[in-house]
Amino acid sequence: MAKKFLSGNEAFAEGIRLARPQVISAYPITPQTIVVERLSEMVEAGSLRSEFIHVESEHSALSCAMGASSVGARAFTATSSQGLLYMAECLTYASGGRFPIVMMNANRSTALPWNIYGDQRDSISQLDCGWIQAYAADAQEALDLALMSYRIAERKEVSTPFMANLDGFVLTHTYEVVDVPEEEQADRFLPKFETDNKLDLEHPRNLAFSAGPAHNTAFKYKEHVGLCNAKAAIKETEAEFAKVFGRQYPGLIEEYRTEDAEYILITLGSIAGLAKETVDRLRKEGQRVGLVRIRYLRPFPNEEIAKAVSSAKAVAVLEKDISFGNEGTVYTNVNSALHKAGLSIPSSNYIGGLGGRNISGEEIEGIFGELKEHRAKITFLGIGGDGK
Repeated sequence: MAKKFLSGNEAFAEGIRLARPQVISAYPITPQTIVVERLSEMVEAGSLRSEFIHVESEHSALSCAMGASSVGARAFTATSSQGLLYMAECLTYASGGRFPIVMMNANRSTALPWNIYGDQRDSISQLDCGWIQAYAADAQEALDLALMSYRIAERKEVSTPFMANLDGFVLTHTYEVVDVPEEEQADRFLPKFETDNKLDLEHPRNLAFSAGPAHNTAFKYKEHVGLCNAKAAIKETEAEFAKVFGRQYPGLIEEYRTEDAEYILITLGSIAGLAKETVDRLRKEGQRVGLVRIRYLRPFPNEEIAKAVSSAKAVAVLEKDISFGNEGTVYTNVNSALHKAGLSIPSSNYIGGLGGRNISGEEIEGIFGELKEHRAKITFLGIGGDGK
């Protein structure tokens, strides 16, 4: 492996280079642009042999990727924010067609007000579209996800598109030292894309057809099963990744100092780094606190979250999202997991980072302090008060 000083965007582009997609459909949008810029440079320099197609819109970018996947080619695209929303029509086409496209989304606030900074309302608004959704915490995980995503998505029993999410600017534009694998290692880890779900003149079949009431549910059920099958595929992929590259990932969630924790914060994305620092500081003061980082929002880690917090006195969910008129979507999912497990643990919801607003260590420390009240509430960081 070679150590390089890379931004999250550049690290992800390196991972895609190693995955050797045959088609890259590109439409730049801040803060995703650097990914496709770097890939275009790699194609031009010859370090990546791929058909690089600069399309006229985000809708076209995903349409192009679907076309490539439908003839058996490994495909990649990337987007952010309004671009992802412009793709929304195509998201369900890709998942319903069982096309294992990989797409990087640079998490960014959605309009209005117009804002180019990072929160997670773009990807979380599309949770029901049938895509695997992963959230990276740092540049190294971003690169590794780029490789693992194809192996997971292309498994025959999964056959589901994969959306890898990187926090806009906080992760996409922040530089870190990253281990970049050798091509030989990547080739050993990631097999060539093989699928029966493609247009083939030797074995003609119909793809992307209509299905009426008599058959539609069966197709949607198979789509659901494929996404659920991703749980086992993630576990297997991470085990093989550790053998080849020496880095072990923890599955759908990451637990940090939760073994004896009385109060646990649940979050996702790059804010987990600051949350860990806060946990360490409070631990030194004798406070039994811990962290659960959600790595995959789909498939959702119901059992894993319930097990991780089962002994806690109270939990809080900190997310960069709000389902207007209700609560944070991650909070809804977490409470569902607790209910299904029969756990009666007080839970609170903290909405922060909207439009790129900074979340401080002091605010995270304050969340842990408020958890001791054992009172369920919804709070907007920076504004305060219950959001009921």
